[in-house]
This record gives sequence, C-alpha cells and structure tokens, in this order.
Amino acid sequence: MEGFRSEAVIDRVAPTIRPDRRVIMYQNWHHLLFLHWRVAPEQLRPLIPAGLDVDLYDGWAYVGLTPFTMTGVHPVGVPAFPPVSNFHETNVRTYVHRGGRDPGVWFFSLDASSALAVLGARTAFGLPYHLARIRFVVEREAETGLGPTIDYALERRQPGPTPATCAIRYAPRSPVGPARVGTREFFLVERYLLYTVWAGRLYLSRIHHPPWPLQDAEVSRLDETLLAAARIARPDAPPLAHYAREQRVEVFASERVS
Repeated sequence: MEGFRSEAVIDRVAPTIRPDRRVIMYQNWHHLLFLHWRVAPEQLRPLIPAGLDVDLYDGWAYVGLTPFTMTGVHPVGVPAFPPVSNFHETNVRTYVHRGGRDPGVWFFSLDASSALAVLGARTAFGLPYHLARIRFVVEREAETGLGPTIDYALERRQPGPTPATCAIRYAPRSPVGPARVGTREFFLVERYLLYTVWAGRLYLSRIHHPPWPLQDAEVSRLDETLLAAARIARPDAPPLAHYAREQRVEVFASERVS
C-alpha cells in the first residue's frame, strides 16, 4: 500500500549512533512519560507531509503523548537562561521514515510553558509549538524506590483556535532497563531523528543521548484533548505507558532533505 512499508527493511540501530556533526544545542529532559496508542496507519496518512511514510510495527502505526520537563536548554557557546532554558512540555507525535530509511519522529503538536521557547522554536525550526499553562508537580519517591509520582496538568493558551487540555498522574512501577533492539519498546522510544517542514521544504534534525533508562509506568489519571485537537481519534484501549527519569541530550544542525 502506498504510504506504508514493511518495518523489517528499516535500519533502526544506525540512528542511535552519535553522528559526526556539529552540535548546536544541549538539553536536559526529566520525568518523561511515554504514552502510546496503536492506531490504523490509514488514520494518520492524511496528517503526514509528502515525502514521509508512516512507520509501522507489526503492521500498526502508533500515536504518542509525552509530558516532561526541560532544564538547561541552551545553544553551544551561550549560557543557559532560565526563562528560556527551563520549562515544561507535552508533545503529540507519530513515527515516520523516508522510503525505508531514516526512521524518525513527526510532531503533530508541542505545548510548552515558556513563551520565549515557543517563539524561538516556531521561528527557528518551524515546529508546531503552542504556549500552554502547565503545572508539573513531582511528589516524593515511593517506598519501593522505583521513583516519584508526577502530577501534570496542561491548558493550551495560544496560538490557534483549537483548545486543548491534559491532566495526567503517573509513576514508574518497574526496575530500570534499556529497550532491546527489535522490541516494540525500542521502536517507540529509541528515536533520534526529527522531521519538520519549513517554507515548504522537508528538514531532518538529529539528536543523541544514551539509551533510555526505561521503566514501566502506571497511569492513575488521564484526561486529555490534545489528540482530538490534532485531529486524531484516540482509541478506547488503554495506552502503553513507560517512564524515564532523565536524559542529557545533544542537538545537531538540521539538514534539508527535499
């Protein structure tokens, strides 16, 4: 079927190798929740730009919702500035590739709590950022030692006419371990390439970090309209849920690919 390709032919390990390129930015990510729903690829195809294919695992596409917090975001050679460098974010995503190569991420939306960060990302990278009011509370560690409970609430403020909210309460519930190559978890979280469209052209950006220190997560509350705002019908089945405490990330210069 046009627009889809067997996942068996795609090299998913090569993007995990640190590229020999110029680093342009550093970021720290904390208390990430990876929620994923399995969806029919036909539902996403109209939402993906020309030049990209919906990436599949066992014949299914996946939509992800990821809340987290960022600190220490700064370009190389410029010190971190808290109003821009520290903020909370939630993104809605799926996974794509280009004709069987370069498997990466396509963002439907990104909501962040910093107006300056939103303006910078929209202007410099063409990313669909929205300004949001976000409450992010890290509660004390559980007696199990597996990690804290996170209480997260979001209300989109601007731009755009489509309102969106999100309220999630989550906590890790298993020991830490990396995702194994070939598993669904690896397919979902070990993503190091990002696609954007800017001035009608397709661009590819790269990041690098160690493998995710992944844990299974328990979600005790989930009320959100972010997927609906992105014109995605959320499945009735509960999502897959994974947690990662933190990650240090290098961001590399973008390249035009079409």
